[in-house]
Amino acid sequence: MRDFVLGELRRFANTVRWSVAGWRAAWSTEKSLRQWTVVNVLSAVLVFALDLSAAERAVILALGLAILAAELFNTAIEEIVDRVEPRQVDWARKAKDCGSAGVALVALAGGAAWLVVLAA
Repeated sequence: MRDFVLGELRRFANTVRWSVAGWRAAWSTEKSLRQWTVVNVLSAVLVFALDLSAAERAVILALGLAILAAELFNTAIEEIVDRVEPRQVDWARKAKDCGSAGVALVALAGGAAWLVVLAA
């Protein structure tokens, strides 16, 4: 049992280490990730400054994190596409545009949540 627990703790530590490395790599090269992070910090401050329910806060905070996750997925797509096909070809442009559209949709969902909460 002890070996199992230690093995799981090691795997968890590796997962955390790789996740932090991915965040740092994206942070250093992706201005949009830095911008969305600032927006999320401001949103989090505002969500706790306003008189909102726990559910409203949870939805807004979760969507903010989803925007960051979408941005990281988009960065991964762009990195892979750029390495596989450095030329401007239709399929590469489509893949990158779809990743960008995914970020935009999650951001719209976050904005819609704010609008609904503020209008209520």
